[in-house]
Amino acid sequence: MRFEDNRVQAVFEVYEERLAADAAKMRELGPAGFARRDEFLLPVGAEAAWFLHSLIIARKPRRILELGTSYGYSTLFLADAARTVGAKLVSMELADYKQAHASEKLAEAGLLEHVDLRCGDALDLLAADDGEWDFVLLDIWKDLYVPCFEAVYPQLSEEAILCSDNMVEPEAARPNARALRAAIKARADMQTTLLPLGQGMELSVKWSAGNAKL
Repeated sequence: MRFEDNRVQAVFEVYEERLAADAAKMRELGPAGFARRDEFLLPVGAEAAWFLHSLIIARKPRRILELGTSYGYSTLFLADAARTVGAKLVSMELADYKQAHASEKLAEAGLLEHVDLRCGDALDLLAADDGEWDFVLLDIWKDLYVPCFEAVYPQLSEEAILCSDNMVEPEAARPNARALRAAIKARADMQTTLLPLGQGMELSVKWSAGNAKL
């Protein structure tokens, strides 16, 4: 698949080149690479990112939230889809240097005006925004998965979609992933399923009161 906008495609190809270089570096470092994980993209991957892109275009959300901008790999896909459907993307990240890199790449792709980049603690940033979210990508440090879900849940619109990455891999994240699945399933108006995409993608939908599961 390719982006229709050549500027977006060019930035995506740069990301893919970096991803390949990161993979080679991580193999070289072995277990010691974990301590340097902030240096690497660690993205959702192209398969999962294109799925998110297609889902946004199909559902046409008004407000999109990304929890975990990182270096902007998935943000590129979300922003391109947001531009296509006339949505606004808000992307939150704790590390200013990562978000600065993402901002630079979004500008190169001609997408920066469609993204509201917010830097700081995710829970503080969520508390400061009382608007509704129609589509959420949860791809933050895994120990924050449940707190972030609990914070964003009251702001999910009816039939909002929540996509959570890293639900299968890495193995070390599985306890937090299981805790998140349990928290989602505890909500009577949420339906959820695990998709075999990338590192495991949990797709959850908040139903309206009339359609809530029994």
